[in-house]
Amino acid sequence: MSPTPRPDADVDPDARLDDGLPTSPDDPRIEVRRSRRRKRTVSARVEGQTVVVLMPAGLPRSEERRLVVGMLARLRRSGRRSGARASDEDLMRRATALSARWMDGRPRPASVRWVPAMTTRWASCSPGSGEIRVSEALREVPSYVLDYVVVHELAHLVVPGGHPPQFWEVVRRFPRTERAMGYLEAYARVLGQGADAAAGGGEGMGDLVQADDPEADVS
Repeated sequence: MSPTPRPDADVDPDARLDDGLPTSPDDPRIEVRRSRRRKRTVSARVEGQTVVVLMPAGLPRSEERRLVVGMLARLRRSGRRSGARASDEDLMRRATALSARWMDGRPRPASVRWVPAMTTRWASCSPGSGEIRVSEALREVPSYVLDYVVVHELAHLVVPGGHPPQFWEVVRRFPRTERAMGYLEAYARVLGQGADAAAGGGEGMGDLVQADDPEADVS
């Protein structure tokens, strides 16, 4: 009797299960590839918007489902430090994917790159040149937080000139905006930036958190 296959460490180290990718084994964007050459190992990787799970052939469907659930959880864990190993090219690809998913591809940044950690800014955007810069301080945040920051900066390419209500309408297409705002408020305090930097004012850490009056946050 063959031993039951089990998930192992064979997970693509660069795989990132972002919040827009599958999380349920019933999601049609999950593709299971079966191989008779595999005996025990199960691996998974992200290909675009699809999670590909490779496993031994001949398993019962219930066992396949259990293994898919396990690999999705493993991918989520591998992606928690969203920018820990990401290059500028990775960041640009992330921005392009977010633009396509949440903004119909309207913002097309000329460049998206990491910059040394800034004391009052998470990120910045120059609408004239289309350049977006993201603080190295965000390399350790969860993937959905980095996604929110990138979406926020991309929105400046759609609605330039501060943060009017139309700007926030674009930003809030990203479904985890509120949660990411809360995380950034707390993270600013952890980094010692203080309540003023976290709570509002200026084109910096505070501009990523919408004020009660959206127009009051225009820089």
